[in-house]
Amino acid sequence: MTAVTPDVRERPRRWAAPPRPPWEEEPSRAGLAGKGLTLTLAALAILFPLWIVVVTSLQSKKTIDAAGGLVVVPRGVTLIAYRELLTGGQVQRAALVSVGVTLTGTLFSMAVSVLCAYGLSRSGSLGHRWFLMTLLATMFFGAGLIPTYLLVQALGLTDSYLALILPSAVSVFNILVLRAFFMGISPELTDSARIDGAGDWRILWQIVLPLSRAVLAVISLFYAVGYWSAWFNASIYLTDQDMMPLQNVMIQLVQKQERPVGLATQINTGQLSPLAVQMAVMVMALLPVAVLSPFVQRHFKKGMLTGAVKG
Repeated sequence: MTAVTPDVRERPRRWAAPPRPPWEEEPSRAGLAGKGLTLTLAALAILFPLWIVVVTSLQSKKTIDAAGGLVVVPRGVTLIAYRELLTGGQVQRAALVSVGVTLTGTLFSMAVSVLCAYGLSRSGSLGHRWFLMTLLATMFFGAGLIPTYLLVQALGLTDSYLALILPSAVSVFNILVLRAFFMGISPELTDSARIDGAGDWRILWQIVLPLSRAVLAVISLFYAVGYWSAWFNASIYLTDQDMMPLQNVMIQLVQKQERPVGLATQINTGQLSPLAVQMAVMVMALLPVAVLSPFVQRHFKKGMLTGAVKG
């Protein structure tokens, strides 16, 4: 009995393009070439500066001086800039502060945003329209910096980590995206759960949230990036240098306002280039976002577009 070998041409291609609608014409070779060239140039415009920043941060002072500044072609690799940054207690402490604020703030913001969005997605909830109009009004009208600072000061939040979380804990835009996504969930699911005796908390936890993983991942990334990159709140609400997050310490290092003792010694003695330190600072600030973004990228289309179109 002979084995039947399937035709290779009948195997589905893994990277095959999705079927084109019948009313859409096939692209020409010139169009495909132009699209490829445009995407290549756009990728180079984004990756080339990042390449220069990373390469310069890994070069010695001799190499940077020979290049006259930023280095494009690497000549060896040295981690002295990163080692001096991470061995200084100030940078390590600031990194821990940023990680703690980012994790705590993201969890708090997501909890408040999900509860608010779920309540607003139920059209029959108490004060539904009034709360929705109030939230929308805050997107167009704000109190301003001075009233906000006076409020934070009156609440006794200055020189506390809560000042880095509470003033920017909630984004109305994110709430509206979550609300639109929740409204797009089939009402038959929630109605059947209510018939079985489930309350709002159980419906939210066991039905709504599992079906909303895509939009939750995207909104969580938005909040996390916001907390990680924030520096303004710390600059006006904190006076204790030991409480400063990583971004504020990085600004001080780049602007040469204050440097750890070991780092200043390396620079003053000519063993370390200040430019390498500045580039290493940029890499450390961008690294967490660059690592997390690919894991959430696949959820962007489903999470953002669906949440923005429905409702």
